[in-house]
Amino acid sequence: MADKPIIIAGGGIGGFAAALALSRKGRASHILEQASEFGEVGAGIQLGPNVFRMFGVLGLTDAINRFAVFPENLVMRDAINGDEVVRMAVGSETYRTRFKNPYAVIFRPDLHNAFIEACEAEPLVELSVNQKMTSFEDTGDGVTVHTEAGDSFEGAALIGADGLWSAVRETLVGDGKPRVSGHIAYRAVLPTEDFPEHIRQDNVVLWAGPKTHLVHYPLRGGDKYNIVAVFHSDQYEEGWDTFGDPEELNRKFSGEHEDVHAMLGKIESWRMWVLCDRDPIRDWSRGRVTLLGDAAHPMLQYLAQGACMATEDAVCLADRIDANGSDFETAFREYQSRRYLRTARVQLTARMYGDIYHAANATADLRNLMLGKIDRSKPGEGMAWLYEGLDDTGAQVL
Repeated sequence: MADKPIIIAGGGIGGFAAALALSRKGRASHILEQASEFGEVGAGIQLGPNVFRMFGVLGLTDAINRFAVFPENLVMRDAINGDEVVRMAVGSETYRTRFKNPYAVIFRPDLHNAFIEACEAEPLVELSVNQKMTSFEDTGDGVTVHTEAGDSFEGAALIGADGLWSAVRETLVGDGKPRVSGHIAYRAVLPTEDFPEHIRQDNVVLWAGPKTHLVHYPLRGGDKYNIVAVFHSDQYEEGWDTFGDPEELNRKFSGEHEDVHAMLGKIESWRMWVLCDRDPIRDWSRGRVTLLGDAAHPMLQYLAQGACMATEDAVCLADRIDANGSDFETAFREYQSRRYLRTARVQLTARMYGDIYHAANATADLRNLMLGKIDRSKPGEGMAWLYEGLDDTGAQVL
């Protein structure tokens, strides 16, 4: 099946990143998406310098820059008294020189569309919608994928880029449902004119409170504002993208700073996500089948690295396939060996950051004291392992 395309289950950011990365290596792919069209839920997403390095490899930098907003700072404030805890000058020349790439925020559909448009321009990428995978077989010299629509697709290999609830992972790893964190995220995107004027700024701002936090930043050249409110709740076990309960939201943030409530009060409709992840694993491949992105290493959002890690995966995977020709088993083994420690560190660090953001009482006081001592003349230095920790092939640099 050397002439067959590599089948990619899932048409999200990770799936399209894989298809684009493969096309840059001269490899054909076929994306199978279960929805009736390709698209992402409208919300903001943060992009670290590490993923901009990958955009450069993929030839996507200009497309991303057209829609990205480049904030001046990342700021944490105490959600109770409003005091600034720490500031990282990500827009400074010092930061950009140190990490050789910028920090940005972008409307998630704009990021997705940049990948889609690049793939649509590639004759090596085939796209199919309304194709929910139900099963697959590794035949030794290829794979066959079956879908709910009753269709079968033959390919040289299979990449499971089908997200947190990956059906490919269930067959390969069989570790059941994701780990429910007990944290709920409410997301909304507002026209800038509806966002409180006195809070508008060219920064990503996080308000850290007891078992809560709220993040806001501008999108689309300042035309929109992204707001994410997170709190602890045992009320939900699973699910995402459902309409939230504003009464519960306001109750969880009661007693916090007036600016927090000014933002919460502007939202009429919230979308709700139950935040989940999984414990890290070192093996996510078998034969001609492998996983990518959230299917391989789902992580909580506290480092804002989900899409970044999936894009790194895509570049690394394409590099290893290119290096090994038709020996997919070796390619996939080398790919995961170059990625699993880095992605595991992000998974575990994201959990830790959730505890830091949601600290209360003496723990919050200690957090504020320790973060306040960070040397602001070296912005991002504590994150160098993340922002610099890979090469142009997407492999980790330890």
